[in-house]
Amino acid sequence: MKAIGFKTSLPIEETNSFIQFEKEIPQPTQRQLLVKIEAVSVNPVDYKIRQNSLKEQVSDEPKIIGWDAVGVVEAVGDNVSLFNVGDRVFYAGDLNKAGSNQEFQLVDERIVGCAPRQLSTEEIAALPLTALTAYEILFDRMRLSKTKDEGKSILIIGGAGGVGSIAIQIAKQVLGLQVIATASRENSVDWCKKMGADVVVNHKNLVADMKAAGYDQVNYILDFVDVNQYWDAFVVLIKPQGQIGSISDPTGPVNLRQLKGKSVSFHWELMFTRSMFETDDMEQQHTILNTIANWVDEGIISSTLTTTLHGLSVESLKEAHRQLESGTTIGKLVIKF
Repeated sequence: MKAIGFKTSLPIEETNSFIQFEKEIPQPTQRQLLVKIEAVSVNPVDYKIRQNSLKEQVSDEPKIIGWDAVGVVEAVGDNVSLFNVGDRVFYAGDLNKAGSNQEFQLVDERIVGCAPRQLSTEEIAALPLTALTAYEILFDRMRLSKTKDEGKSILIIGGAGGVGSIAIQIAKQVLGLQVIATASRENSVDWCKKMGADVVVNHKNLVADMKAAGYDQVNYILDFVDVNQYWDAFVVLIKPQGQIGSISDPTGPVNLRQLKGKSVSFHWELMFTRSMFETDDMEQQHTILNTIANWVDEGIISSTLTTTLHGLSVESLKEAHRQLESGTTIGKLVIKF
């Protein structure tokens, strides 16, 4: 089968930043599924790992990345109980395993969901990683619920990005929160409003713009951009006994002592934690993805697809990484095989 990978970390413009190669189709064991992939989406984690995982070293075997896929189950391991051959599935995969930039992939059934029925292949591929991340930070980390939180306020940093786009929808449509999102360009402001944000503020003057919009403080803050850059603003804007959640990679210490006076809780979210450590509740990701699929099929949330490239090739992956590295993408970019 065909696969795309890299043997060393190079700038995307370099000839060998991605290479195409052939490999044997693997066979599933235990709880693994063998999935014939129809489309993948590309996320910031992809280019970050491409840039950093093989710095100043050359691997004997190409490293395959990619953490989002939709496809059809071709074969199952002996202990599989959740799926059958022929099932259409979607998933975000496991950082410790070969990724989805290949024609067939092995994936543990516990982190796989039944694909939505009402969307196109590329619309489905846009969902898994960002939807899992948004769901986990809101429900598993911050433990929000419509029963106790409806009508409360949430500030979402990076509303037009992949995770932000889904988080806005879940916060508004499922939890019934007042949603304030950050964006600075006209097209990203419009996108946040399309996703359901009640108010959009400029992240460049966050505290002042929040006050101008009528929000001195909010109950909850989600950071999908840079926790260090906005930390001082978060300390000012969070209400006493509020909660802050982040997925960003801090470049320096985060001063949690500044939250003590307000008894504010802080939460990290990494969507790969369950699969990386094979946690006791690893199968929760199967349940979450099925929930997301139901919400999509019921029209509660929509896909955040904005750009589709075609073909599993070095050229399409390079173009996808170029666009994401620009920092100006809105929603999700998908490659349809």
